Amino acid sequence: MSDILLVEDSQVEAQKITSYLQNQGRSVLRVTSGEEAEIRLKQEKPHLILLDVILPGESGFELCRKLKADPVTKKIPVVICSTKNKEIDKIWGRMSGADAYLTKPVKEETLQQTINQLID
Repeated sequence: MSDILLVEDSQVEAQKITSYLQNQGRSVLRVTSGEEAEIRLKQEKPHLILLDVILPGESGFELCRKLKADPVTKKIPVVICSTKNKEIDKIWGRMSGADAYLTKPVKEETLQQTINQLID
């Protein structure tokens, strides 16, 4: 079973995405901010991080840059999943080091395919 760290501040989105992931047999650790994610990552190393862009405090782009610059977390795949769906947002995601960029509302099949490409 793969642990996925879900960084999502919307309760509704978090429940939907968690349900999709659990349907795939994955366990989900959920936090609601970048700061919480950083604390959790000191305790556990998930197989993948699913990251929203619009978060309280630092943005998902900022967190992604930090994670990819840190030798301890840089190899963990990061998938940005955001309502920000303009091409410039996707470019920012790539520049931040994200391994994939999905737009909400995300389809369960798309989420599954993306995760399978990165960790299975």
